[in-house]
Amino acid sequence: MKSENIIKLLPYGPEFLFVDKLTKISSERVEGYYTFKKDEYFYHSHFKNNPVTPGVILIECMAQIGLVCLGIYLLNSEEISVKTTVAFSSSQVDFFIPVFPREKVKVVSEKVYFRFNKLKCKVKMFNEKGELVAKGELSGMIKKYE
Repeated sequence: MKSENIIKLLPYGPEFLFVDKLTKISSERVEGYYTFKKDEYFYHSHFKNNPVTPGVILIECMAQIGLVCLGIYLLNSEEISVKTTVAFSSSQVDFFIPVFPREKVKVVSEKVYFRFNKLKCKVKMFNEKGELVAKGELSGMIKKYE
């Protein structure tokens, strides 16, 4: 399955899509990127004079690339018309440094297991300098329906 097809299958609208590109994907891992735009809606109120990306948005970016994109790949659907449901079930993430507007992040995720539609991954986020932004474990239910 091609990366472009996986991104098209993501169940998010443009204001809540935190995946620009997938560079590597296999049954064991995924790697992708997102650049936080300076005019993202959450920067207007999250530290007005010094905008910082909220941790929950960083987790969302990690989940979209590291959990949902990998889950869609693992479901192995070649049909763009197939719909995917996602239920985020747990996260344990530690944060180390902030992410600011215009920063590009890389998310690397490794599958721990995928069984009975439940996917658990170890996920890391890095900034452009290669510094560790956050790391942890994410899990959720991924299922396709017609």
